Amino acid sequence: MSSVRVRFAPSPTGPLHIGGARSALFNWLFARRYGGVFIVRIEDTDLERSSRKYEEDILASLRWLGLDWDEGVQAGGPYGPYRQTERLEIYRKYAGRLLERGHAYRCYCTEEELAAERDMLMEKGDMPRYLGRCRNLAPEDRRRMEAEGRKPVVRFRVPEDRVIHFKDLVRGDVSFECSGIGDYIIIKSDGIPTYNYAVVVDDHTMKVSHVIRAEEHLPNTPRQILIYEAMGWNVPEFAHVSLILGKDRSKMSKRHGATAVEQYRLKGYLPEALVNFMALLGWSPGGEEEIYSVEELKSQFSLERVAKSPAVFDFDKLNWLNGHYIRQARPDRLADLAVPFLDRAGYLKTLMLDDRFKWLDCTDFSFAEDGPPREEQTMSNFEAYTRPYMEGCGGISGEALVRRFEWLKKAVASVRRYLNCMEEVNDHVKIYFTDEIEIDDAEAVQVLAGGQVAAVLSCLRKKVATGGFLTDQRSKTLLKETAKETGVKAGQVFMPVRAALTGSTHGPELNEIMTVLGRDRVAGRLTKALERI
Repeated sequence: MSSVRVRFAPSPTGPLHIGGARSALFNWLFARRYGGVFIVRIEDTDLERSSRKYEEDILASLRWLGLDWDEGVQAGGPYGPYRQTERLEIYRKYAGRLLERGHAYRCYCTEEELAAERDMLMEKGDMPRYLGRCRNLAPEDRRRMEAEGRKPVVRFRVPEDRVIHFKDLVRGDVSFECSGIGDYIIIKSDGIPTYNYAVVVDDHTMKVSHVIRAEEHLPNTPRQILIYEAMGWNVPEFAHVSLILGKDRSKMSKRHGATAVEQYRLKGYLPEALVNFMALLGWSPGGEEEIYSVEELKSQFSLERVAKSPAVFDFDKLNWLNGHYIRQARPDRLADLAVPFLDRAGYLKTLMLDDRFKWLDCTDFSFAEDGPPREEQTMSNFEAYTRPYMEGCGGISGEALVRRFEWLKKAVASVRRYLNCMEEVNDHVKIYFTDEIEIDDAEAVQVLAGGQVAAVLSCLRKKVATGGFLTDQRSKTLLKETAKETGVKAGQVFMPVRAALTGSTHGPELNEIMTVLGRDRVAGRLTKALERI
């Protein structure tokens, strides 16, 4: 394939939504597959609604997804500027050429005249379009209208009685009749270019080879092809990707849930999960596999396997994928991702300031099992969010801070199998931050009513209280010794101990719960459970 140059050109009038993010992803994957260039430019000619804040939000979402760009805003490149409002002279230059060649003309029609024309066409049942009132104005009429103070727009002169054919790389052969288009505006009266004109100038001057975008842009394509032909420019390849629908088969909207990429980040979705999910919205590599690394996507993506039919946004599938990536994530990264949610629930403050966690200052979880030396780890969120608490208590040593983070890694890792997204973490780690255990689960109540329970809990409490630091292996050993000494089966030990420690018969591995709670809190909960019996 010849040199591939593709672009993503969002309008900064709102956050990056899933549909736009998928378009960016498909362009990025196409460029990476064929060793091409991915360009990000900003279409900010909607002066009233565009803002730099939204631009920054969009770019931040692209970076979060891992979609780096080779040229464009913030990256630079040989074909800038990469914001349309900084390219106005370029648009005026090429509009001048179209006027000189007779492919465009100045139109002086007022809004009232255009509205009357639209109403007339609609009454007749015709498609509203401009009928060419100013197409062949006499010089004296032009001078009269200018004397009246009318500010003209520039319209493209659409050829009559012509059909435009092009081959779409997704949809196949497509054709449009020019008679249904009408002469359209390319430069507004304030000198700002319209989308269908500016995008052609931008794509040509930036040497874009393939235009990969949403299906909703398909009707714009004939208008753009006409400008390419009028200027004598090569027409790029077009590929229009189908819409994304909700599960009810209607167009994806806010009522289907989160639509902006930022919302997924704030809910604790992992970027690699969202990329994997979006890649499969309308593209299929073949086969039954649904989990793809970014490297696999880059090596396999092709437009030939992009479907014509709409893609359906399935939250259940997204949650399943995200759960998979959560379980595959490094413990330090997972704990750091959990920090904002833990802080919101007050758990981070508890970890830093509550006396129940002072035992962590002399306990190093990274060496608890005589494992390898601690690797450098991600804890940027943890350091940022805990700073106010450290200052409030006069400070905590760096080593003590790391030990608390090691504990947090263990706590979050113990519940990862239950998480679809990180915002769910608080429901599952609550057992580690409070000692007010309510045993109101019917099954747990029944388990604790067993005849062997008092002997089991008493035996384990003694072993825990008189022993040393709890590790996963030591906790397993103590549970086995308790079963042996009390003469009951392992299940009759594990279930009442779990119920006593958590108030439930379900949850993380029991040895992990004991390790995270620590010796004193395990012994204390066993004592409270014995008092209830």
